Amino acid sequence: MPEERESHIISTIKAYGKNLLGFIRKRVKNDADAEDILQDVWYQFSNLVNSEPIEQTGAWLYKVARNKITDKHKKKSETLLDDLFSADDGDDDTSGFKDFLMVEDATPETEYVRTLFWEQLFNALDELPEEQKQVFIWQEMEDMTFQEISELTGVNVNTLVSRKRYAVLHLRDRLQQLYQEITKY
Repeated sequence: MPEERESHIISTIKAYGKNLLGFIRKRVKNDADAEDILQDVWYQFSNLVNSEPIEQTGAWLYKVARNKITDKHKKKSETLLDDLFSADDGDDDTSGFKDFLMVEDATPETEYVRTLFWEQLFNALDELPEEQKQVFIWQEMEDMTFQEISELTGVNVNTLVSRKRYAVLHLRDRLQQLYQEITKY
């Protein structure tokens, strides 16, 4: 059975890979984004092949690719920063921090802060219970919807939302010191 599954995945990649990449490239800004999206599509396909058969493989692949492209356009890193640094009371004094992290002109200082931010974020994620960490990663970094995560895990959407909320609260708390150090200058 595992050899049959692997053979099916390989034949599907051979049959659809080149055209699917072309389809994605036409709809994103650069080749790196296109390749990332294609990799996400293949990852999702390989996970799904284990659990249930796909009747129209080509249609399914293009639909997933379209959804990933749409999610990429809708969700930029800024939404992650909004989630992490926006206070629940609506007070938004973090725009300076977001602007600093999101600046397109890379200087040694901005690159250092970005690297430090991501390093601290991943350290804080490692402190979370696995369920909270995984929901946060799937939702914010892999652009999966709560419904997709629910279908994948069998966990209720409301439970997933709650887990993500606890993750965000922990990350806000852990990254608050970094935020204060960076924005005080």
